[in-house]
Amino acid sequence: MSRDEVATAARTVVKIGSSSLTSRGRLDVERLDAVVDVLARRHAAGRQVVLVSSGAIAAGIGPLRLKARPRDLATQQAAASVGQLLLAERYGASFARYGLRVGQVLLTADDLHRRGHYRNASRTLERLLALDVIPIVNENDTVATHEIRFGDNDRLAALVAHLVRADALVLLTDVDGLYTGRPGRDGSVFLPEIGSMAELAGIDVTGRGSHVGSGGMVTKVDAAAMATSEGIPVVLASAGRIDAALAGQAGTYFHPAGDRSASRLFWLRHATTPRGRLVLDAGAVAAVVQRRMSLLPAGVTAVSGEFYSGEPVDLVGPDGIPVARGLVGYDAADLPNLLGHKTADLPAEFRREIVHRDDLVVL
Repeated sequence: MSRDEVATAARTVVKIGSSSLTSRGRLDVERLDAVVDVLARRHAAGRQVVLVSSGAIAAGIGPLRLKARPRDLATQQAAASVGQLLLAERYGASFARYGLRVGQVLLTADDLHRRGHYRNASRTLERLLALDVIPIVNENDTVATHEIRFGDNDRLAALVAHLVRADALVLLTDVDGLYTGRPGRDGSVFLPEIGSMAELAGIDVTGRGSHVGSGGMVTKVDAAAMATSEGIPVVLASAGRIDAALAGQAGTYFHPAGDRSASRLFWLRHATTPRGRLVLDAGAVAAVVQRRMSLLPAGVTAVSGEFYSGEPVDLVGPDGIPVARGLVGYDAADLPNLLGHKTADLPAEFRREIVHRDDLVVL
């Protein structure tokens, strides 16, 4: 694939960060309208767009007379409750200039961690697109806790890109792409294309985000890795060059490196939080990873965590490194008495897999 795949994508997820939409703690109407102008033109060309927009907390900073982005969760949620209303209202008015309707979709990580909620989110987004509505997705900061946050909307955008089976993902930020170091520093080189994530070994992308955003370059690289592993090309570019980015003519282009997996496996790999860990012996690791077999009681040496049947758990090798994730077939309380035993030696009600191969994804 090439940059042309972004320009001709029938369905594109576009993510824009807080720093690209706000100025001095308030929504910058001119910046927001400039983004909408480009997205409206793309829609008029017959291409669908899903917008993942940050900015709710940042938009609430000014009206609440806060000096900076709040650090405590309660004030963040208060700012989001004020700012989200302003953000949605402004998007609605801006798209209305082109006769376009928008629909707000607020998600928490818990919505995508739960398989049923994940499917519901997918159906809602598909229906909005079928009704010719532009979905505007954001994390529901008013109710999300530290334990159930996405961490940044970059990761949310990658999840949404798979959720709606997007043909491309465009991540807009306040820099013009990925560099080998901090942009502007001596020796820092712009990277126009990334063929595989292995090329980034040794490159420091851990810089912090802006004072109004929660992410940094590392979250964008993580999102690009997530999307490209599922066959979705990614462009990372400056919000000021959104038109060129959507045309495939600006920013850093991340080549897709994998095939799109089934929705269920993607959900299991990327959208779940493991509730516990099962330690496997070397033979079980080989059976699960190399031969793609189900996990049986005989191959498990230890169990940790509190979980119930049907919940996700990590399968780790003898060295403690996760090798797979799966939906466990037993409650945690039932497992200690089963470990190390052959299935035939167990009572009839326990003669089944701990994790069936259809409920397992190799990491």
